[in-house]
Amino acid sequence: MLIETELTPNPATIKFLPGRMVMESGTRDFADPEEAAASPLAEALFNLGDVTGVFFGREFISVTAAPGTEWATLKPDVLGILLDHFSANMPLFHAPAAGFSVPSADADYPLDDPADEDIVIQIKELIETRVRPAVANDGGDIVYRGFQKGVVFLQMQGACSGCPSSSATLKNGIEQLLKHYVPEVTEVRAA
Repeated sequence: MLIETELTPNPATIKFLPGRMVMESGTRDFADPEEAAASPLAEALFNLGDVTGVFFGREFISVTAAPGTEWATLKPDVLGILLDHFSANMPLFHAPAAGFSVPSADADYPLDDPADEDIVIQIKELIETRVRPAVANDGGDIVYRGFQKGVVFLQMQGACSGCPSSSATLKNGIEQLLKHYVPEVTEVRAA
């Protein structure tokens, strides 16, 4: 099995492409070891000690290294864990315990006003068709979190979370796109 790697705009994050589907639908972001306990793969990556973030996309895994960590020493360990996991066809997630539910990344933030339903539909459609594919190419994802009084709230995940250029992406790219197609949008903010 060959796992390809790609650099991302975030120098702390590398995108790993195992050549097979990782998530059939949706994405999953793990920001700490406690969240990673839901996945044997994310848990193993965090157990390396120098990993501060793991993100599962459709056909990739983004791994974020702690400040001061050299990718030259961490990368072989990450590749080893990924190879072992995918070669053994291990499950991506532990079986849920009774009463346990995985929070939906697509759940609406409680800021939406029902009177703005048509605007919200337009915003979500643009994010899904124009923004998310571009952000996924960089090893991350963007999640709609709400719309209130002209302001769109978005959450950056994976390689895009904490990336030095993420605020420029939000302001210069996404905000301009949304303002162009949806005149009611006045600003985009990180949630």
